[in-house]
Amino acid sequence: MRRISRLGVVNLSLLAFGVALIGRAAWVQLWQGNAWAARAERQHFTDAPVPAPRGDVLDATGERLAESREMVRLAVAPREVREPAVLRRALASAGVGREWIARSVDTRRAWVVIPGRFLPSDVASALPLRGVYSEPVSERVYALTAGMQAIVGGVSAEGSAVGGVELALDTLLRGTAGSATLLRDARGRKFEAPNDPGVAPTKGSSVTLTLNHELQEICERALADAVANLGASGGDIVVLDPHDGALLAMASRRAGNGGGVTGLTEPFEPGSTVKPLMAAALLQAKRARPEDRVDSHGGSWTIFGRTINDVHAEKGPISLRDVIRLSSNIGIAQFAQRFSPGEEYQALRDFGFGTPTGVAFPSEAAGTLRAPRDWSKLSPASLAMGYEIAVTPLQLATAYAAIANGGELLEPAIVREIRDAGGTVRYHHERRVVRRVVTPEVAATVRSMLGEAVERGTGLQADLSTFAVAGKTGTARLNAGGGYAAGKYYASFVGLFPADAPQYVILVKLDDPAKSYGAVTS
Repeated sequence: MRRISRLGVVNLSLLAFGVALIGRAAWVQLWQGNAWAARAERQHFTDAPVPAPRGDVLDATGERLAESREMVRLAVAPREVREPAVLRRALASAGVGREWIARSVDTRRAWVVIPGRFLPSDVASALPLRGVYSEPVSERVYALTAGMQAIVGGVSAEGSAVGGVELALDTLLRGTAGSATLLRDARGRKFEAPNDPGVAPTKGSSVTLTLNHELQEICERALADAVANLGASGGDIVVLDPHDGALLAMASRRAGNGGGVTGLTEPFEPGSTVKPLMAAALLQAKRARPEDRVDSHGGSWTIFGRTINDVHAEKGPISLRDVIRLSSNIGIAQFAQRFSPGEEYQALRDFGFGTPTGVAFPSEAAGTLRAPRDWSKLSPASLAMGYEIAVTPLQLATAYAAIANGGELLEPAIVREIRDAGGTVRYHHERRVVRRVVTPEVAATVRSMLGEAVERGTGLQADLSTFAVAGKTGTARLNAGGGYAAGKYYASFVGLFPADAPQYVILVKLDDPAKSYGAVTS
């Protein structure tokens, strides 16, 4: 009886255990089935981001400056390789080094990641082999001169935009990432899931610039030659379309390197190139006429304890037209006295100085134009001569474009067009007028003055026998470390070509050339 009782207890215990087990199984299967299935799926499947190819960057002619090229990374599981001789040949044909080929078939190693990136076509014979695993990656490829590279910018190995247009328009260029579902085996290796291709990435928008790669190359070569031949420490060239504000070329150079994009980022004192703009403002405000005259003071004039000299000294009265032709400091300083400080400040401000141009580029400098409350008694004269003001080469070229196009200050542009991955135009550059600075009649008068400056004045060396050029030279002392460096100058020339109906504004600036005057630079 006692034995039967013990067996009964055991049986009852087994029965209870079985019921509990069945109940637990039922709970897991019926009520927690989805949760456990999801957990199992997470253990065997994983989602991996698929980066989107960046959009192309093109020049104004359609030449590709930057594009994304689809590449692959390779890894090998040597113990899974069944055809080592075939794998050796395939890797060798792809340019893999002998050391890495040997590692790839060394069964003492479990996993070998082959360094570098490969074109899919170069590793096509290796990809189907057992034990070979690939990962798609995107590589940014550039076909650029050094100067164009600085403008376009770059992309780091991690895919982050670095400088230039790449950074300024990163949100458009980088596209939308996709995702891929990968199957993970017991060893943690990942394979594409055959029944779930994932979500395809969307390529970034393509960006067409206003720059012309051939003109850019010409400017870079010309600047390099000028820096070398004139013994300068650096320089900048800007070529602008004065009628729609398109930036056609921009070359920058500093001692020993390409110079980055200093035409946008490094302001300088423009010197005498400001004088025609001051003359335009005076004419517009009817404070002067082209033939109005002031005393030349024989080439030397002292005002508020400072002596102003003229390189090309005249005797007797000198007209506003001659002030521009001869680049008279004394003349423009006297004409500027017809403005109040507030009026002179506003005239310079109207030409775009003291504020960024708005071009789509990171780190554009605003330049320096102090408010009249911060001026000294000498400031009106200094500003009229192009001192106590700092402008970027692009700002100065944009101001001259207003003289070239009939009086309108335009917002310069570096982007011509943006198209999405489907080819739809999302942006197209249109001429944008910031403000009218002078009337067409005043602009035409100043252009004639600039033509005389080239034909008979300080810009004589810029005269071309075949084509008429209008322009103005400039020389300003080089400011270094808060003061002027003895014997060091900026030399510049801003030209309108052709003179009678300008289609181009061309600015050339050299830093501390051995032959320091703007007339030589022109």
